Amino acid sequence: MNSNPNGTGTSKDSQLEQELNELRRQYEQLRDQKVRTEQQVTDLSSQLETLKSQAKTEYGTSDPEELQTLLEKKRQQNEQVVAEYREHIQKIHADLSAVENRVEGEG
Repeated sequence: MNSNPNGTGTSKDSQLEQELNELRRQYEQLRDQKVRTEQQVTDLSSQLETLKSQAKTEYGTSDPEELQTLLEKKRQQNEQVVAEYREHIQKIHADLSAVENRVEGEG
């Protein structure tokens, strides 16, 4: 057997002590991680409330589905504005070409 006559210093006791120390270390790491995670949750919750408030002020709602609908409407409006602007620029080019052709034809 690996024990002294007085029962101290056995290898089993040493292994248990090492395991206990390792478990304490893991516990402390997990406790620290829990504290950090709780702080992150608090911070993110605060940010979420701030963003909800901003969305409600700017767009009249903080509901994600309603905001998505608003975004899609804005995209469609932007596409229409760009298309109209493109047509306007093309007309300017066409008019400019017509004027240049007339000037060249007269000269």
